[in-house]
Amino acid sequence: MIHFNIDQWRAWAPGLDSADDWVRWSRSPWQPPAGDEQPDVGFLPAMQRRRLSRLARMAFHVAWPLAEGQPPLPLVFASRHGETPRTFAILGELARGEPLSPTQFSLSVHNAIIGLWSILRGDTSEMTAIAAEGDGLEHAVLEAAALLAEGAPAVLLVIAEEQPPAAYADWVDDVPFPYAVGLRLTAGRDWQLSCSSGAATESSAAWPHALDFILTLLRDAAQCQHQWKTRVWNWQRNP
Repeated sequence: MIHFNIDQWRAWAPGLDSADDWVRWSRSPWQPPAGDEQPDVGFLPAMQRRRLSRLARMAFHVAWPLAEGQPPLPLVFASRHGETPRTFAILGELARGEPLSPTQFSLSVHNAIIGLWSILRGDTSEMTAIAAEGDGLEHAVLEAAALLAEGAPAVLLVIAEEQPPAAYADWVDDVPFPYAVGLRLTAGRDWQLSCSSGAATESSAAWPHALDFILTLLRDAAQCQHQWKTRVWNWQRNP
């Protein structure tokens, strides 16, 4: 069991950005519209913005305000599928016998986003990129808790997923729309997270778990539970 505080959070999905947007969504959740909407990253120089995929833009959009005015902070980035659209484009170039772009390849790897974050913020704090299964949020919290236990004053946690290309539809069914969630975690006992074992089951959640957790926050729920395969994660808000 681990304990921590959630000092601040942000989230983004198409049509959902401000705190008021998410409050309205929490009252009666709906499926955001499909499209090419991009989150605003106007705080970055134009030349740097052009290099960012939508996944990277989502991560920067939710994390940047959480880092403003703070000392250098460790960052934990979690994504199950990562830069799937960029990787798919590279595979297409290979299939057509076209030369590959070194820049595109370097930005397709799973830790590219934390590398860009470190460069653009000039932050050399410890940073981790993880590719977990459907309980990536929980594994990211475990990683963040370990950093807090080592003395970090706070840890940024970002979980983001981009909608994969249609060619992956038969294999990737857990990203109904692109989204990102950012949390700034600090040491404390407001929340506790524990894991137990249960019978294997298929996930039947209406929304990605990171957004289900945003619902928990916005509805001031005392607890929530998330099961992935045989792992049963229990979130408890302490009074």
